[in-house]
Amino acid sequence: MIASFLASWPLFYQAYLTAWLIGFLLSFVGVLVVTRDQIFIGAAVAQAATLGIALGMVMRDILPGEPLPGLHTDSFLSGMAVAFSILAALLTAHRSQPGHESHEATTGWVFLSSASLAILLMAHSPHGLAEIQRLVSSSLIGATTTDLWVFGVSAAGTVLFLSVAHRRVLLFAMDPAMAMAVGMRVPVWAAGVTVWLGLTVGLSLRVSGVLYTFGCLVLPALVAKNLCREVRPVFFVAPLIAVGTGGLGCVLADASDSPPAQMTIALLSLALIVAWGVRRLRQCARTSP
Repeated sequence: MIASFLASWPLFYQAYLTAWLIGFLLSFVGVLVVTRDQIFIGAAVAQAATLGIALGMVMRDILPGEPLPGLHTDSFLSGMAVAFSILAALLTAHRSQPGHESHEATTGWVFLSSASLAILLMAHSPHGLAEIQRLVSSSLIGATTTDLWVFGVSAAGTVLFLSVAHRRVLLFAMDPAMAMAVGMRVPVWAAGVTVWLGLTVGLSLRVSGVLYTFGCLVLPALVAKNLCREVRPVFFVAPLIAVGTGGLGCVLADASDSPPAQMTIALLSLALIVAWGVRRLRQCARTSP
């Protein structure tokens, strides 16, 4: 099994490394999403990024390419994905106020409207519809050296920021009221986290699709949350789970000739079941005489 995976490395190393970096990066963001009970926001943001890509494809077909040559590049589609994911993150991150629509209703509207409009925009474009279906089903094949550098630099920047501001990040995640009491500008931090979420999801979705992006955003953090007793170690355990499961998923996918994205998410889902069992056993042991 390992020998077969190593034999495939020269052909697919960019896809493997990019997949692991995406999981590593998203797991950090996912800790804040899970800690703040905003899991469904991740799904809505991912669908909004898909809508951005669909709209970008429509613009390429309608607008002339010669005056605007950038329209026909992958960078333009990635930019549209990032723009729409950030917009969706900002729209869904607000707290509901009396007399206004609930936070959950806004998030649900973003998810459903984005999912339906993306398909409708591409309904009469076979190539575009195939691209949207690829994003929805998730495929890691096709990652480039540029993608590898983008996610490598993003992951390194994230680690550097957390190493410098880990105390403030923990306080913001665990107790926003206390964070505001000690002088932290909580609304600014919330906006920053929201933009960070939209940026990482938008960049990841263009490469790995909705399933892998959303799965790596929430599942490693959920597994770590159930295994750890405090929030602090979750920031260390979640990335380890994401990268370790991603590596095992790629090996098993190569051995069974299966798609690596789906294999990885299936393994993360299984890991969450195990984590639930561990937490249940721990609770039983604590309550038993």
